[in-house]
Amino acid sequence: MFEAHGVTFVSVTQSFNTTTSMGRLTLNILLSFAQFEREVIGERIRDKFAASRARGMWMGSKVPLGYDVRDRKLVVNEADAVIVRRVFQGFVEIGSGTKLTQVLRAEGVRTKSGKLIDKGDIYKLLNNRTYVGEAVHKSMTYPGEHKGIVPRELWDQVHAILAESPRARANKNRAQSPALLRGLIYSVNGGAMSPTHTRRRGRLYRYYVSQSILKGREDGDRIVRRVPAAEIEAVVVAQVRALLCQPEIIVGTWIAARVEIPELTEDETREC
Repeated sequence: MFEAHGVTFVSVTQSFNTTTSMGRLTLNILLSFAQFEREVIGERIRDKFAASRARGMWMGSKVPLGYDVRDRKLVVNEADAVIVRRVFQGFVEIGSGTKLTQVLRAEGVRTKSGKLIDKGDIYKLLNNRTYVGEAVHKSMTYPGEHKGIVPRELWDQVHAILAESPRARANKNRAQSPALLRGLIYSVNGGAMSPTHTRRRGRLYRYYVSQSILKGREDGDRIVRRVPAAEIEAVVVAQVRALLCQPEIIVGTWIAARVEIPELTEDETREC
């Protein structure tokens, strides 16, 4: 900075003057030692941090949901630990982060910061090895000083599902889903409506909910936020059935089917 602005430094009490070659040499020597000292301090800090993590110590950063910090150690928060186990168990049962997010948001599950849980929060939680009592440093795993929240068996079940291709899991969940109008129903503002469900007293209740509501945008879709799945599906099926019963549709289907089944009659087509 001095050189860029044409400024020189002269020390009154010491023999140090950047206007001379000896002064510049002294300055460069001091700068080299300062850089060396900074690098040594950084290495010592990193080595200390790695050694502490290898002993399973908590070294700060964001406290995971399900834990509190006391005396610089992680302590299980039993109320939040129930939520953590609920997420792991729910993922094993449902097998989809998207559908699990919808269920948990419907139940009002929130993160440690107080916001409604989202898909990103769920996957971060599912991949946090802190919950099985481990400490991680630079991809290395060590036994932690803290107590785990999630049993090892449940952790292995979750990661067996995560190891499967996301596309394969999506296809499997789509095939098992009873939502007939998935990807076909939209709200009044053109936004997609996604299927979700909840259980009350052992009974399953299904809905189609606006994406703006699922994402926490309460200002959207003020007219229709959710519709009962069974009722809207029954209306659509009735309309499709009425359409298929029209004479021109039956005749067109009969003519097309006779290419493969020559002996098919129009009456048989109507009965089908």
